Amino acid sequence: MIHYIVHGNADTVGVMTVDVKKGQTLSGWNMATDKTLRAKAVQDIPLGHKIALLDVAQGLEIVKYDVSIGRASRNIKKGQHVHTQNLRTARW
Repeated sequence: MIHYIVHGNADTVGVMTVDVKKGQTLSGWNMATDKTLRAKAVQDIPLGHKIALLDVAQGLEIVKYDVSIGRASRNIKKGQHVHTQNLRTARW
């Protein structure tokens, strides 16, 4: 089962294809490389939301589709839920 999809080579987040629970070991798929990825959810993450693929320090860019979608508004750990609580969008 694929739990999350990564769209680009430079992406720092993946997008959940199912709801996942804290502690769950996850399989991901990188569409750009066709490689299988592994991660562990450190929080519950709902379908359609993002998972951090690596640690991201506050102020650094979050990349999805090989494009910056914003900056981390606080430190984000690998496997954490990435959403409005820790991501400041690039649009506003």
